[in-house]
Amino acid sequence: MKSPLILNLIFSIFIAILCYFIIPSESLASNTTFAIGVLIGGIVVPTIVSMITSVPSEVFSSANSTTTLYVGNLPYRANEDAVTDHFSEQGDVISVRLMKDRRTGKRKGYGFVEVSSKNADSIIKNLNDSEFQERTLKVRLAKDKTTNS
Repeated sequence: MKSPLILNLIFSIFIAILCYFIIPSESLASNTTFAIGVLIGGIVVPTIVSMITSVPSEVFSSANSTTTLYVGNLPYRANEDAVTDHFSEQGDVISVRLMKDRRTGKRKGYGFVEVSSKNADSIIKNLNDSEFQERTLKVRLAKDKTTNS
């Protein structure tokens, strides 16, 4: 997001130009009209921008937060659509990634399902040790990737 100073400047200039065109030129000189616009922009805009930038980021992130689940013991014949359908019965599914062997292209029997954080615990509870295409799934929170240094 742009800094509040840049936003203040952009909105102040916008309001100044708006006042220049809205206020009839017969009633005031154009310089005065522009000055009124800058004055309004200098008072109103900082208030609006401070209200926008003071909203905690948690408000936005919690609404869209996701959790990645590790899913093991998947059948090799299972595809992304089948896994998505199975997990969608329990909650919101964002994406599914099934791991494949680079050399052969065959599935490895595990993958990752990205779900809405609000549903993650219930999905784990309901699907861990459950049957899916004649296999018993292992569903856990995925571990974070670690960088090799």
